[in-house]
Amino acid sequence: MSTESKNSGAAGTRKPLEGIRIIDMSRLAPGPYCTMLLADLGAEVIVVGGGRAGNPIATFSRGKHFIKLDLKAAEGKEALQRLCRTADVFIESFRPGVSERLGAGYDTLKEINPRLIYCSLTGYGQQGELAQEAGHDLSYLALTGVLGAIGPQDGPPSAPLNLLADFAAGSFIAALGIVTALFDRTRTGQGQYIDTAMIDGCLSLMAMHWPVWKTPILPDRGDGLLAGGAPYYRCYRCADGKYISVGALETQFFTNLWGTLMGTDMPDHMDMSVWPDIRKAFEDKFAQKDRDEWTRLFAGKDACVIPVLAPDEVWSHPHIAQRHADTSPDNVPVIPRFGGMSMAPPKTDTTDKSDEILAAAGLTPEQIALASPESERNRIPSRTWPPKMTLSK
Repeated sequence: MSTESKNSGAAGTRKPLEGIRIIDMSRLAPGPYCTMLLADLGAEVIVVGGGRAGNPIATFSRGKHFIKLDLKAAEGKEALQRLCRTADVFIESFRPGVSERLGAGYDTLKEINPRLIYCSLTGYGQQGELAQEAGHDLSYLALTGVLGAIGPQDGPPSAPLNLLADFAAGSFIAALGIVTALFDRTRTGQGQYIDTAMIDGCLSLMAMHWPVWKTPILPDRGDGLLAGGAPYYRCYRCADGKYISVGALETQFFTNLWGTLMGTDMPDHMDMSVWPDIRKAFEDKFAQKDRDEWTRLFAGKDACVIPVLAPDEVWSHPHIAQRHADTSPDNVPVIPRFGGMSMAPPKTDTTDKSDEILAAAGLTPEQIALASPESERNRIPSRTWPPKMTLSK
């Protein structure tokens, strides 16, 4: 790869989704995180709030523009539809049927803009007996068998924060669907509807684990090769009360692990009958030193031994600090990298841009006032007419 092509994704250069406009009516976390990912890659994201939308999640707000509309008023519906005429993507996360009542259903918007990619992001999907039920990440993990496979054998299932259903099965699958539909549009010239259900994403994420359930690989929750049963694929408490992770699945890694910890007489690590003895030996051994001592001892040993870091330790770890020098807990990296280089995170500005954006879409100050939430209708638009800001299309 040439130096020129390798650096083509460097911060400050053209981003791959520049020129794509997204109207975001999603709520809570999965939709806003999805559109943050797309905004990070250059998309113009206009977040439509108002009503009971609440305040946006600050960490998902970078690179976005925020407006407020009263979608129960005819003027608010008209303003939204005006914005959608030149949009590429529309995303919402309401229960089925709500968008239609707000004048923003797929059938309505595709008549206005046949090239529009419309993504509905919900927990249970658009059809089925649970489609109208409330739910959260935990609910979707429970329904799809994910939760039933995670956690200790002698305790209740453990929720891995809300990372799996909300973000992996929701946000990322929605983003994949959107960019795939945008690519398909280059061939067909037409937009399409995307029904993204978090339960669907969870079912797909379990692809490797369905066939091995109730086999020696995954006999039960908290047991088996990858679920904590194998003594060389789990975490151990160290002398200081912190934990070290051991992921020495393959023979060459287990050999390095055993040689560093125990010395000679290595057992057959795939013989499940000796797992209890190995586990006890490792528990006793790791309890003799602090976590960071073990970390230094295993550095370069190729044994897949890594410290379990608390969230407030991560950003000072040398590898993280080197790879992501310009990011922080409040400003996570832009992913993925293009051309081998990272892109700078966009700025965050959550101030109300209703006047500028709606005016650029062709609405007059009077129309903007009527389209605003009822609590703001008596205000006088603060910008001059016409405004200096223009939309990118």
